[in-house]
Amino acid sequence: MKTISPTPAGFSDAVVRRIFGKALLTRFVEEALLDLFGQGKLHGTVHTCIGQELSGAVLMEFLRSGDTIFSNHRCHGHFLSRHGDAAGLIAELMGRRTGVSGGMGGSQHLCHDGFYSNGIQGGIVPVAAGLALGHKLRGRGDVSVVFIGDGTLGEGVVYETMNIASKWELPLLIVLEDNKFAQSTAQHETLAGDIDARAAAFGIATATANTRDWQRLHHIAGCFVAGMRDDSRPRFLRIETYRLKAHSKGDDTRPRSEVEPHERVDPLNVFLAALPAGDAGWVESIRAEVRDAIARAEAAPPAVLPPAESPPAAVEWTPATLPQKTRVVTALNRCFSSIMDRHPEILMLGEDILSPYGGAFKVMKGLSDAHPDRVRNTPISEAAIVGIGTGLGLTEFRPFVEIMFGDFVGLAFDQIVNHAAKFRQMYNGQVSANVIVRTPMGGGRGYGPTHSQTLDHHFLGVPGLRVLALSAFADPASLYEPLLETTTGPTLVIENKLLYGSYLAANVPQGWRLMHSSETFPTAWLVPECDEVDVTLLGYGGTAELLFEASQVLFEQHDIVAQLLCVMQIYPFDVEPLRGPLAAAGKLLVVEEGQGFSGFGAEFVAQLAERGGLDGLAVRRLHPPAHCIPSSGPLEKEMLPNVAGIVRTVLEMTRA
Repeated sequence: MKTISPTPAGFSDAVVRRIFGKALLTRFVEEALLDLFGQGKLHGTVHTCIGQELSGAVLMEFLRSGDTIFSNHRCHGHFLSRHGDAAGLIAELMGRRTGVSGGMGGSQHLCHDGFYSNGIQGGIVPVAAGLALGHKLRGRGDVSVVFIGDGTLGEGVVYETMNIASKWELPLLIVLEDNKFAQSTAQHETLAGDIDARAAAFGIATATANTRDWQRLHHIAGCFVAGMRDDSRPRFLRIETYRLKAHSKGDDTRPRSEVEPHERVDPLNVFLAALPAGDAGWVESIRAEVRDAIARAEAAPPAVLPPAESPPAAVEWTPATLPQKTRVVTALNRCFSSIMDRHPEILMLGEDILSPYGGAFKVMKGLSDAHPDRVRNTPISEAAIVGIGTGLGLTEFRPFVEIMFGDFVGLAFDQIVNHAAKFRQMYNGQVSANVIVRTPMGGGRGYGPTHSQTLDHHFLGVPGLRVLALSAFADPASLYEPLLETTTGPTLVIENKLLYGSYLAANVPQGWRLMHSSETFPTAWLVPECDEVDVTLLGYGGTAELLFEASQVLFEQHDIVAQLLCVMQIYPFDVEPLRGPLAAAGKLLVVEEGQGFSGFGAEFVAQLAERGGLDGLAVRRLHPPAHCIPSSGPLEKEMLPNVAGIVRTVLEMTRA
């Protein structure tokens, strides 16, 4: 990067008025918000940026319409400097329908025309990097800006993202507003080392400015943004500033002797004190704008929850046809090869997925040979790569993120639950983070406690997240193709490890028919061709094969007729479409490989009970005990659901 030249002398009156106009609008809005909160007209919290206004006001001078901004809990000034919509901001905090997020997001969760904010510290950084990747792929010279505070430097995902942004040369500007405090904790109590050296260690160009010397800040910001448009490399800008008010509302523990010296040199206080009397009308016009915005917000209708989802339509069942003699891993690979050929917006991100390795389970084999620019190896940074996928999914691109082992998805829990899954609803439907996270789960391969878990039940019930499970009773294309036709947000796909080496169930035994429901993500129904069915075996993912084998043993050795239901979409889930098949048998066994407590089986049975579907129906659940999965092969086999255990349980039910 070129050395930043000395600050040029002189700024026109128009530039000064424009910059300070944005800053004063922010100051007056923030003061009004504190007053409104005191009157009980706001809900939740208010993190004002009084004292820090010039960082956003100056930086927005260099951003254009295609650029994107991601902010944090202290986002009001950034938003107002970008869009100037005081009425939309105030209405949002008052919970009104005319708020920028429809009154759904409140103070910390704003969304409008390329501006996003979220209150989770650090988590916004990889999302902003994903937007930067989208800008780079488009090649229009747009940039992504993310604001963080000095307290955020304790979050590891920040450094994961710095590494990737530098390595991939992303046009990402990380702006650190260094106000010396993280809530009530002074920086010197928790922060070690040199702040700028942290970014510099990743090869990122850094600079430091100060809101009191806004002219120098203006110059550095201009150089950085222009440089990013030119070389598409990240930058790190630390802005020394000072927060004059409480962290939130009235929780300020700093003594007045600490704050008062900063109030005297605050750039807006200094500016107003030196302003000629002739400009009093201009300042009053800004105050009037704020008063008008408050009046408009108070007159607006209150926010409303979106309508509840319609009940599922009645499903039809049709015969299913699957490819002959095809292993699941081969079918997956063919599916991804096909959709990448037809959809140039698809990108694959993951650890060790490039040729010749092709991923730990070879699902990605050869894809990087055919699409070298759209398959990317990533560092071991699960949180960052899911966050980058989320940001990329806010654009027209369709990212697929592979997590090598399902056990590692816990490292990305925040990115899935507090970011990707939240955006559509908390931003009032303005955006959709269309990221697909796919990961192998399950035991049976002797990998032990941290590489064999089935953790899907931790994600069931997360609003805005879809959870799907692949099985041998459906072509992978029936799962992945519909995902490219929907824009309803993030999806977590569970692919059982043992399933990869299995064959698709193309040839069902004589006397049974394989049917699929007409749902977007179909349920498979293995229907016995007989007048009476003794028991329904229900599962998903890898358990479906066990149920299939058990059904054959039950029929051949015990003369018990079992039908099999294998669910693909395990969340959101509604039992209603399955009531017809369930009515065929008086007994139901639900089998799952993950923990049963608060799991899918528990939800399934609860829905049946609530809707009166348990009258006369004998129900059992089969799942592992509450114990970590052992590495010992015999112990693992004993612990996990198996054919013998399923048969034994059904016999107990039928003989009771």
